[in-house]
Amino acid sequence: MMWRVAIGAVFALLCCVQFSMAETSGLRRLTDRDDLLGWEGVGRLEVKNDGYCTGTLIAADLVLTAAHCVYKRSGKLAQPEEITFRAGLRDGVSIAERQALQIAVDPIFTPGGRLTSEDIRHDVALVRLRAPITLLDADPFALHSGDPRGHDISVTSYGRGRDKALSRQRHCNILDEQRGLYVIDCNVTFGSSGAPVFVRGGTRGRILALVSGSGTYGGRKVAFGMALPQRVAELKAQLRRNRVSVSTSAIDRKVNRSGARSNAKFVRAAD
Repeated sequence: MMWRVAIGAVFALLCCVQFSMAETSGLRRLTDRDDLLGWEGVGRLEVKNDGYCTGTLIAADLVLTAAHCVYKRSGKLAQPEEITFRAGLRDGVSIAERQALQIAVDPIFTPGGRLTSEDIRHDVALVRLRAPITLLDADPFALHSGDPRGHDISVTSYGRGRDKALSRQRHCNILDEQRGLYVIDCNVTFGSSGAPVFVRGGTRGRILALVSGSGTYGGRKVAFGMALPQRVAELKAQLRRNRVSVSTSAIDRKVNRSGARSNAKFVRAAD
């Protein structure tokens, strides 16, 4: 019962927000180009006239984010042409900028209303871009598999008061895990939804979870995320089943909601 009560207000806390002019945060701001090296694959996912979230490249043309980030405040799923991904955005300059072509959302996720722990477990979406972002611009991140317990985690995100550039918290902790739902003590805020939670994997972080929202746990403010491998595999299959070409995207914008439950010029950032 504690989980349902604690999570009940999550959706209202961390969903897309309107842009803020303030720039105050206790996190490390990735201000300079050197600071951003290796993090270009994390960007701001913007819904036209409706705010933004954080998204992350997991392939040249695939952005991973929270499912509620691709819904408008009206409760309707955004159309692909209303979504723009701005990779590595800092102070108005993007490493690369692409419009969405196709959206896949977990069919079990319920937009709007009271968010439950089950919603958080399924708060995952994939956005396929109209054109790939090459390795010369941004290196996609891999997903983590295996037990993350005993590892430090980190988070890289945009958010209210720090929406002009990425901010990074290098160390935070997993406080609990229940059936693929993680409780973490990372510093997140409005607009951080969809932000990648990293576990160190070799020389580079791997994505453990996405920030879905925040609430209370044991009397302290926390954030919640979900296990990803199965969810992402299902969404990739959904995109393949309903594949949209650039030439027909304006005609066929349907999202299937009936499914079953380098030559790179940058240095990879260490987690």
